[in-house]
Amino acid sequence: MGAVLLDTTVLIDALRGRPATQRLLGLRAAGDQPYICAVNAEEVRRGLRGHEQQVARRLLGGLRTVALTMEEGWQAGHWRQRFAAQGTTLSQADCLVAAAALAVGARLATGNPRHFPMSEVAVEYWPVGE
Repeated sequence: MGAVLLDTTVLIDALRGRPATQRLLGLRAAGDQPYICAVNAEEVRRGLRGHEQQVARRLLGGLRTVALTMEEGWQAGHWRQRFAAQGTTLSQADCLVAAAALAVGARLATGNPRHFPMSEVAVEYWPVGE
């Protein structure tokens, strides 16, 4: 039981009725609380097809939202700097999503676990697009 921040890959998969849908439905039954952050909302909105907007707003509106504050921005910047020094470029969006998960002690559910190499965040691989 606990908090689970849903990465955009998982959210899009659920909206399209793919495998993440059943896992998402099972979260609350398992006592887990699903979260998103503003970055997820922006990424979902940007990738929507016209007919998906209403359903997407309902889905996202039913999830808890982690506020992104200066602390999450600071953490994201730290990760980008640390990994860049090792030759790995991380996206700003992914680092902010990971920082949001860390802020509420959430596991991070994603179809792209390689985008989240931060040891401070527990990452769960949810296969998507199948």
